[in-house]
Amino acid sequence: MSARLDHLVVAARTLAEGRAWLEAQLGVSLQPGGEHPDYGTHNALLSLGPDTYLEVLAVNPAAPPPAGPRWFGLDSAEMQERLEAGPALIHWVAGVESLSPGPEVPELSRGSFRWRLTVPAGGVLPMYGVAPSLIHWLTPSPAAQLPDAGVRLSRLLLGTAHPDRLRARLSGLEFSGTVEVYEAPRAELRAVLETPGGQVTL
Repeated sequence: MSARLDHLVVAARTLAEGRAWLEAQLGVSLQPGGEHPDYGTHNALLSLGPDTYLEVLAVNPAAPPPAGPRWFGLDSAEMQERLEAGPALIHWVAGVESLSPGPEVPELSRGSFRWRLTVPAGGVLPMYGVAPSLIHWLTPSPAAQLPDAGVRLSRLLLGTAHPDRLRARLSGLEFSGTVEVYEAPRAELRAVLETPGGQVTL
């Protein structure tokens, strides 16, 4: 299984809050995304190049509640408390060439886009967000359609109390990309981005 960085996930209490925060941080405009009916969320998007993007994700107050927990831990008290302090980079997703469907690998859709994604039971983040979720696109990804805003990922920094475990997981995925794994008391996720106005760390 050969994996690469597909997208970064920034979460916020509301989509408007997350979008405004990120646009102020990066000095560029995000693009409208859409709704995720399976999980009751919606998003806005930003190109990080022809094959990579960033999404701002929030609970969609106009959508009916999902049948189970929302993805990326959005329903957890810990995540809700974290987002009270403001939008945050919470996770990253690695693209793979195939994923077998199953209870924890549902087939999902947003508009014309279709994909399979690993969503653990309970919607928890793997290794508190520093280990990637895996995605297999059944259609071309949104990255191919997003306008180039001149933003690129320079480095993805992954701090964890179990760096060897994370390195082994990435090695098992045959992951290729610019990530730095280091030891930290708790999970830490930072993205260093090159923008038209200079370098920004989320």
